[in-house]
Amino acid sequence: MTSFRPALTRMVATASLLITGCLVAAFLVAASLGTDMARAAGALAIGNCGAYGLSYDYTQVEAANAAALEQCKSDCKVATAMRGNCAALSIDVHNACGAFGYAAAPRLGLAQNTALRYCYRNGGKDCVIRAWVCDAKG
Repeated sequence: MTSFRPALTRMVATASLLITGCLVAAFLVAASLGTDMARAAGALAIGNCGAYGLSYDYTQVEAANAAALEQCKSDCKVATAMRGNCAALSIDVHNACGAFGYAAAPRLGLAQNTALRYCYRNGGKDCVIRAWVCDAKG
């Protein structure tokens, strides 16, 4: 009679090594995604009469700020820099040169709602979201 015990032992050992390898690979992928998100940077630049510039997923804040300023077509300033979050700009749809608001927050909905609230607080009558940006899955 043939014993299956040595073959079964080898199969169990091989399966254990395979499972361990998969877990290590999954951990390394998750760690690299977390590193990318932690390094991501973005910016929202705003200017006169609804002008804006956006940047996202840059490796350095300075580069993100420069890209947002370059994209803006007016005398702009960086309103907010971002790291793994979102930002939004709101203007009064009937007077783009009037009231506006902006905000940054961990999630897009919160950034948009806060930007709209600031636009109304600044005298806007019919505020809308003019631009929004999220970086690294913000």
